[in-house]
Amino acid sequence: MARSGPKASLAAATRAVCGVPAHAGTGLRRAGAATEPARRALAPVVWLLRRVWSPVTPLGRSLIAAALICGVLAAYLGWSELNVLAAAALALLALSALMMLGRTSLEVRLVVEPVRVPVGGAVAGEIVLRNTARSPLLPVMLELPVGAGGVRFGLPILGRGTEHSEVFIVPTERRAVVQVGPVTTTRGDAVGLFRRDVVWTESVEVFVHPRVVPLESLGAGLLRDLEGTTSDNISMSDLAFHALREYSPGDDLRHVHWRSSAKAGELLVRQYLDTRRSHVLVVVDSAATAYDDAEEFETAVSAAASIMLRALLDSFDVSFVCGPRSLLKGSRRAALDACSRVEPGSENLVDSSGVGARLATDASLAVFVTGRHADYRTLQRSAALFPIETGRLAIRVHSGAAPSLKPASHLSVLTVSRLEDLPIVMRADGR
Repeated sequence: MARSGPKASLAAATRAVCGVPAHAGTGLRRAGAATEPARRALAPVVWLLRRVWSPVTPLGRSLIAAALICGVLAAYLGWSELNVLAAAALALLALSALMMLGRTSLEVRLVVEPVRVPVGGAVAGEIVLRNTARSPLLPVMLELPVGAGGVRFGLPILGRGTEHSEVFIVPTERRAVVQVGPVTTTRGDAVGLFRRDVVWTESVEVFVHPRVVPLESLGAGLLRDLEGTTSDNISMSDLAFHALREYSPGDDLRHVHWRSSAKAGELLVRQYLDTRRSHVLVVVDSAATAYDDAEEFETAVSAAASIMLRALLDSFDVSFVCGPRSLLKGSRRAALDACSRVEPGSENLVDSSGVGARLATDASLAVFVTGRHADYRTLQRSAALFPIETGRLAIRVHSGAAPSLKPASHLSVLTVSRLEDLPIVMRADGR
């Protein structure tokens, strides 16, 4: 069927402008179909050549090129010395290739415990290897990436069925997500002409959680939430039934329990417990320009983590935003894991607050955490993105500054120099 419509007209116009015959596309498709059987037939050869060529290191490829150049020049110039050099290079390549013969048969297990620790916690790992080949395994080099660095182990000769283990320590001095692994064995020759790497395990993530400090309760929450948690406050109109009491003048007759009143011979009314629910949103400024140094940013993340843990202890919902990282109503583990992943970036506090306002539309308290270089206008713009009924609190991390509190009805600003100042200023704010 002939093509019609705008697409066909556009294709015809393009061929006319470029001077391409109308049958050129059909010819190309026929040529591709004609060469398809040849490509399929050569596929195993190409795969074999790639397998043979991939272990050759840059030094080995340079030596192969030098041997070929010496051979060609010797043929044209008649210099026997070049033939000797070419033969020596080929002999060295052949001897090095013999050292690569054979196959590495191992059973490798990577164990890292625990995978979640606070800053400074102890994390140990172990690599267990077992030779599953029928013959002894010659010494190989084992490599294990650990974060930005790594460790290398030289494995001894392993007999058939023999096990060998290596123990290592994961650094946890700073908050981070440390990638451990994968375990790789490296086999090569003494000269470095060939190298074969085999990956045996998957990588493991170790979460180094930020430091936290205990805080006092953030409050009871919002009143009359259908899914809220009950408080100790007695109420005459809510959702959680508590008890019956005698009628008092002024009580709403709608709360009279008529059946119980008929049995008791006096009016009895229902009492309730206030049900409360809070959704705490914590927004951390990820802009590197808002902080004086990396330590201020770490203090900001630790302050955010402390507030989220306190909110979770109060049975509140918790959400978190920092740059591209966000979390909606997460658990304790998810909140701390999210704090471990964040890094300074370019997203400013206002942009992150906008994401938080769209993410947590029912937030009852929004907490903004930033550094010393964020001005009050930036904090006001961030707070203005939330409804007026949402409580708003800002925390500025300023190294060397005295702990202070600037209360306001729409936005209170707390200044802390170190993490230990946070409970003091939070207590002064009455939260």
